[in-house]
Amino acid sequence: MADAKRLIGRRFSDASVQSDIKFWPFKVTPGPADKPRIMVSYKGEEKQLAAEEISSMVLVKMRETAEAFLGTKVKNAVITVPAYFNDSQRQATKDAGAIAGLNVEHIINEPTAAALAYGMQQKRTNVGAKNVLIFDLGGGTFDVSLLTIEEGIVEVTATAGHTHLGGEDFDNRLVDFFVQEIKRKHKQDISGNARALKRLRTACERVKRDLSSMQTNLGIDCLFEGIDFCSTITRARFEELNSDLFLKCLEPVKMCLSDAKMDKSSVHDVVLVGGSTRIPNVQKMLEDFFKGKELRKGINQDEAVAYGAAVQAAILDDTPDGPKPKPRIRPGQAGDAHVYGGPWVNLAPMGVPVIKECFELDANGILSVFAEVLLTGQKTKITLTNDKGRLSKEEIEKIVKEAEKYKAEDEKHRKKVEAKLALENYAYKIRNTLMNEKFNSKIPKAHEKKIQDAIVKAIYWLDRNQLAEANEFEDKMMELKSVCDALMAKVH
Repeated sequence: MADAKRLIGRRFSDASVQSDIKFWPFKVTPGPADKPRIMVSYKGEEKQLAAEEISSMVLVKMRETAEAFLGTKVKNAVITVPAYFNDSQRQATKDAGAIAGLNVEHIINEPTAAALAYGMQQKRTNVGAKNVLIFDLGGGTFDVSLLTIEEGIVEVTATAGHTHLGGEDFDNRLVDFFVQEIKRKHKQDISGNARALKRLRTACERVKRDLSSMQTNLGIDCLFEGIDFCSTITRARFEELNSDLFLKCLEPVKMCLSDAKMDKSSVHDVVLVGGSTRIPNVQKMLEDFFKGKELRKGINQDEAVAYGAAVQAAILDDTPDGPKPKPRIRPGQAGDAHVYGGPWVNLAPMGVPVIKECFELDANGILSVFAEVLLTGQKTKITLTNDKGRLSKEEIEKIVKEAEKYKAEDEKHRKKVEAKLALENYAYKIRNTLMNEKFNSKIPKAHEKKIQDAIVKAIYWLDRNQLAEANEFEDKMMELKSVCDALMAKVH
């Protein structure tokens, strides 16, 4: 989903898209109006999907999960986006919601949503106004927002960020590092092998996650195309590979403080949001910048934004005691596409009509311009939209119909994918357990060999039977578990 998020509302020719393509295990091609199309194989046929379609699939899954929990149909939604998403990206996100069968009532910035979650937590203990910096470093995007929270009112004073910086970039550095190591050790270049890259990326994501949990030395283990690749990487090496990216994270923080005309000492709390804020080096960098200030980790970094979106939905549903978000629009220069203000009065020479202009930015980030000729009272309104490259109404309707048509087949495919992933995850989990020195010292070599042989056999079968049916994956899982569980139980 994070990859689709980086594509949504962008053009194929964008430098960021071209930079990412080499790391993705899927093919992206240019479509109409230079819109990126993701190539997928479905029942032996090649299909081209827009990023909105991929995003809508995630939204459909979320909607179904909510409906199963609530026991009722869900039609309305609040969707979060990075603060620095432009108009095209916000409109494309609304299109994704429409494809998923949702009425998108509100688009809310992710740092603002996190602030709402934080505001709810602090509601009973908050005394006086607090300046809070939300540091939101996720998988694909990075946002920083400076807010003032007082008596449940959230006021955004400044925001900055990067729509192309996050955990995926850290993963890319790891992937590139190990691709080069494989090239050196095995004389094989896997950069053009989509399946091998996908497996390596999965392993790198696991390594990054474990290194973020304060482990200092971690092994990586992958098997593909007859190559059994084992290596290790230290946290120090991981930090060195990404040192320039970590430093980039401070730039929006400084920009936010500058825009708000606020000194770092005036920030009461720094709240961490997004899975990538678990990286120890990122935390230390922030603590040093704010001169030892303790970072707020009380709200779940992965759930804070979703929690805030739920609070916003409750507000829209007239819940009386929720904190009310109060966006603040700063005056800016005429023609600046990022800051808005008004009203402005055009002081024209004698004989030229004097025009009063007002600029209004609505809750979804859509800009409208109001103009009034003061002498005659004539008024006009223009809503600025960027429809170029957007899906048309007809295209959205066509996608929705196709989604309904393939719903039953998708369910069957989902079960197949889940069974395949379960087998793959189990095999690598056991393999990583065997690599643990404390455990390895306790297991008899004969047991270890039997388990290793069973795992290699299962992975070999997986590589050559990617299109097997769900029951075949389940049978292989039972076969592998019968060997591994029995021997592991003896060790324990």
